[in-house]
Amino acid sequence: MLTTFLIAMREGLEAALIIGILVAYLHKSGRRKSLPLLWLGVGLAVSLSLVFGAFLSFTSHELTPKGEMIFAGTTSLAAVGLVTFMVFWMKRAARSLKGELESKIESALPIGGLALVGSAFFAVAREGLETALFIFSNFKTVKTSSAPTIGLFLGLATAIALGVALYRRSLKLNLSKFFLITGSALLIVVGGVLAHAVHEFQSFGALPGAHAFAWNWSNPNNFIETLLSATIGISTTATWLQLFVWVTYLGVVLPLFFAPVQSKTPVTSAA
Repeated sequence: MLTTFLIAMREGLEAALIIGILVAYLHKSGRRKSLPLLWLGVGLAVSLSLVFGAFLSFTSHELTPKGEMIFAGTTSLAAVGLVTFMVFWMKRAARSLKGELESKIESALPIGGLALVGSAFFAVAREGLETALFIFSNFKTVKTSSAPTIGLFLGLATAIALGVALYRRSLKLNLSKFFLITGSALLIVVGGVLAHAVHEFQSFGALPGAHAFAWNWSNPNNFIETLLSATIGISTTATWLQLFVWVTYLGVVLPLFFAPVQSKTPVTSAA
């Protein structure tokens, strides 16, 4: 529940901020009549994300056991790559995000309603598809569905509440620190999803070391497994290859993530 809550809250808040920026811009520019087109684009993006999530779940259940392992491992790898990229992208683009979105809307308005719908759709769909893929991959790392489902709804509800509060300026939040903290936590979750992908590929023989365990504790339902799964994404059974991949991934991405963003300064030639 904890990891799914974090994913849904973080990604949901990003989408809420994007929607808030677009709505605020239309209000400030006196173009409130275009709001229905904006919400149409948002609605289409949300619908696509739900359909994509349903497609992933349906496909997974219809496959053979081996096919499901391949599918789960592949989608987990895709989620790891996409979320890692988006976490770093948000860190670098956060300061200029508002200006870029407003510029896209300003360019779309003279073209017509379809362009405005498309701008809103693509701005939100990116977050929605990423969230659907990552949450699906995270669901595959746990054995029950009730707790992650509760975390999903709580995370989305929290994201919507924070987004509305920020839009109405009834809440002040240091977004840079917020995304730094949640981004680092999300990368740890991503490391667990990556370790799960390794496990899936080991299960059908695509990767070696399926029985070379770093640890393999006998009780699968104890408190320690719950704690490990909810924090680092690795349960009480882990192979040496899983552990190596997990440590290597976090050892590379976390220092890069916490490194200060270097601003680009124009090079001036001497007269």
